[in-house]
Amino acid sequence: MCAYHYHMRLSGVAAVVLLLLLYAVHRWRNPRCSGGRLPPGSMGLPLVGETLQFFSPDASLDVPRFVRHRLERYGPIFKTSLVGHPVVVSADEELNYMVFQQEGRLFQSWYPDSFVEILGRDNVGEQQGAMFKHLKNMVLRYLGPESLRESSMLRDVEHAVGSSLCTWSTLPAVELKEAVSTMVFDLSANKLLGLEPSRSKILRKSFFDFVRGLISFPLYLPGTAYYSCMKGRQSAMEVLQEVLEERKRSVQLPGAGGGAMETTRRHGDFLDLVIQEMTKEKPLVTDRMALDLMFVLLFASFHTTSLALTLAVKLLADHPRVLEELTVEHETILSGRKACHGSDGITWMEYKSMTFTSQVINETVRLANIAPGIFRKALKDIRFKGFTIPAGWGVMVCPPAVHLNPVIYPDPLIFNPTRINRR
Repeated sequence: MCAYHYHMRLSGVAAVVLLLLLYAVHRWRNPRCSGGRLPPGSMGLPLVGETLQFFSPDASLDVPRFVRHRLERYGPIFKTSLVGHPVVVSADEELNYMVFQQEGRLFQSWYPDSFVEILGRDNVGEQQGAMFKHLKNMVLRYLGPESLRESSMLRDVEHAVGSSLCTWSTLPAVELKEAVSTMVFDLSANKLLGLEPSRSKILRKSFFDFVRGLISFPLYLPGTAYYSCMKGRQSAMEVLQEVLEERKRSVQLPGAGGGAMETTRRHGDFLDLVIQEMTKEKPLVTDRMALDLMFVLLFASFHTTSLALTLAVKLLADHPRVLEELTVEHETILSGRKACHGSDGITWMEYKSMTFTSQVINETVRLANIAPGIFRKALKDIRFKGFTIPAGWGVMVCPPAVHLNPVIYPDPLIFNPTRINRR
């Protein structure tokens, strides 16, 4: 009888555990929504959600397979779960516009924890309110239109490209993406940190390792792409820390009579602005924020630009008529330059006159879809087109779904610069 009762108790415990598990799975797959209706979709497996499908490789120019399949099934707004977070994915142009217009009121910048680990917990995307605006204004002071017009940035870019083209012309073959990435990274490292190519080489390798595992399942085990990504970030941060400390020592000396520190030297790069912020009487920018900011800017400037440039070369090679019209526009500018002021390099007026070039760039960026997803978090319950986005849920704006929408862009996968409005 004792064995029988023990067996019955064990069976009862197992039944309770099974019921609790089934209830937990049901709650996971059917999250609560107070006072509204959630968008359609699937929350996937408990805890994991649909993370594995989200990170599956997709090398096409089309809308990412994860989003494309769910758009066909659920429509332009659907729910999912990524790395443990409930997320509403938006391919709706109106909702995307509202997300960015209501920044700070209905939505705030947010990324899943695994993304934050990659980009740094003090990166600009993690800052809110006044701090976010402050860092954004810092970047615009150096990289905004006014700065481009008044600085030597345009001619520095022209010189870097010309020098690289001369080098490539002497080689039997060029691995284009790697060569373009190296060119853009060295230029970015110089303009942001004042590094020469010989010094930026070590930093470049760390960033290349980082990028190779960027879009991967967040499993931190040796041999995984995510592990390599995080090791690349760690190596890059060590170099950036060294550069920051060197600059702090080189630009600051004790003031007269051993008083406050005073800045004695300028390098003309973005790091100058960072040091200025860090040496104010009441600094807002900490060492950690400065390092994460430089890391994100380096990543964004070289990774996105090199992708777009590589695709642009391929598209122009595949569309000789577009290349011919582009060539005519640039030869016209060169002819006018010789007649007016010789060959001192590109000017702001020449840059602004490149109408067709601008169309080619914008059409390339549309097809490149450099940012497959932009994340935000709902600050309160938000009702939109009959659905409710609960407070605390993530929202992933999906630019490719808009850029490749055939209703907005007929034959969206066709390279056609003339579809872009002239500036």
